[in-house]
Amino acid sequence: MKRGMSRRRFMTSVGAGVTTAAAVAAAPRVARGSPVAEAGRRVDLVLQVNGSRRRIAVEPRTTLIEAIRDGLGLTGTKPGCERGECGACTVLIDGRPRYACMMLALEAEGAEVTTVEGLMRGEALGAVQQAFVEHDAFQCGYCTSGQVMAVEGLLRQHADPSLEQIRQGLAGNLCRCGAYAHIFAAAKKAATLKGTGR
Repeated sequence: MKRGMSRRRFMTSVGAGVTTAAAVAAAPRVARGSPVAEAGRRVDLVLQVNGSRRRIAVEPRTTLIEAIRDGLGLTGTKPGCERGECGACTVLIDGRPRYACMMLALEAEGAEVTTVEGLMRGEALGAVQQAFVEHDAFQCGYCTSGQVMAVEGLLRQHADPSLEQIRQGLAGNLCRCGAYAHIFAAAKKAATLKGTGR
C-alpha cells in the first residue's frame, strides 16, 4: 500500500515555503536603473566649521560627529549614546543646538557648524566655557562639551533666560554625575558674561 505524505513532512514543507516567501517579501527592492551606493565609496564634502571652509571625503552614511572627529580632528565633540538621547555630541547648526550623532555629514553642507572649539577666542575660553569653570559645572566632564554647546545655543536665542528656560534648553542633555545645579548656575553666569561683552 502506497502511503501519502505524512503530517510531519507536510508541516515541514509548508513551514519552509512560508519562510522562503517571507524572505523574498522582506528583500529590498531596487528599481531598474536606480543607483546603488557601493560600499566604501566616498564623496567630496565641504563643511563650514567654526568659520572655516573644510573639505573632506566621506561615505554617504557618515554621521556629522564622525566627520567632525575623524575627518576634521575636532575631538571636543563627544560620542555618547549615539542614538540622540544623551546630548554629549551637541553642536550648533546655524546657531541652533543639534545632535551630531543623528545627522548625516552630507546634511550639514551649506550650514554653519559650530563645535566647542569654535567658542574659544584664540587661547581664551568663551563666555560659556569660562562660566562652567567658575561654577564647577562638571564632574567627570564627559558631557561638558555638549552642555556648553546647549547653553551657547540657548543664549543665542534668549540673552537673559529664566531658570525655567535654562531647564528647558538643557532638557536634552544628560549629566550622569548630576551636576545640574552647577550647570544651571553656569548658564546664568554665562548670560551675564555675554551681556558685559566678556
